Amino acid sequence: MSAHSEHSTHDHGDHGHQEIHADHGSVKSYVTGFVLSVILTAIPFWLVMGNVFENSNVAAFTLLGIAAVQIIVHMIYFLHMNTKSEGGWSMLAMLFTVMVVGIVLSGSLWVMYHMNHNMMPHLTQEVVPASFSEASKTSAP
Repeated sequence: MSAHSEHSTHDHGDHGHQEIHADHGSVKSYVTGFVLSVILTAIPFWLVMGNVFENSNVAAFTLLGIAAVQIIVHMIYFLHMNTKSEGGWSMLAMLFTVMVVGIVLSGSLWVMYHMNHNMMPHLTQEVVPASFSEASKTSAP
């Protein structure tokens, strides 16, 4: 045997690398995720179609809360995200994504609110004194 063939037949054992395999789920976990998803879809549908809440703000925040729970259900049961899969990097990437999306959404809402407030001042229901309106009519060319 040559020296080259001896080196090529050595054991390819663990070289300090640890392979971490993600859980691919079971039929039970997929069925559980499906049932939870159907329930979390049916409840908001019933809330809206049944006009359960008189206040639209309460309805909106309730629907947003249920939507957030449904996102978590999908991530756990269908995407198999947890702190152990891929050494925690997928969870860290998801947290970073949630943070960036939160900043973008809140910033966009903040900008739109202030643009609406500053561009449409006549809709803010400010009362103009009668003396000011009379003075502006007489000083007009």
